[in-house]
Amino acid sequence: MQIDKDVVTHLNRLLAFELTSIDQYMEHSRRYEDLGLNKLYERINHEVDDERGHADLLIRRILFLEGKPDMETRHELRLGKTVPQMIEGDLALERENAKTLREVISHCEKVKDFVTRDMLVGILKDTEEDHAYWLRKQLGLIEKLGLPLYLQSQL
Repeated sequence: MQIDKDVVTHLNRLLAFELTSIDQYMEHSRRYEDLGLNKLYERINHEVDDERGHADLLIRRILFLEGKPDMETRHELRLGKTVPQMIEGDLALERENAKTLREVISHCEKVKDFVTRDMLVGILKDTEEDHAYWLRKQLGLIEKLGLPLYLQSQL
């Protein structure tokens, strides 16, 4: 197989999102735990595991393509001080990641790397249909219930 070096570059761009997400979700989950918001802690801590799984897939694919995983680059952390700010920051990161995933999927189609494309479609599905959807739902609940009732429901 002819390896397109740009695919490795793009996969490293995506890896930076996953590593940033791990860092951000880790801090946010621990803040939720410290606040006694155990339901939020459990869900966001689970997201850390999901993001770690995505990072693992990307690293393995980069190595398979004879590239070097960039384990140092991160995007800006969007750490919030309040629960709504934390959720909004996580959602912004997921949206930016989804946008980049779509760009890289398109590139993979152009260079006919359908194995990488299929892997990225799976990650995009998790990003849009699980992570981002759940975060949007939480912001909607905060708006409908009000912050005090929402926080009470997360104890």
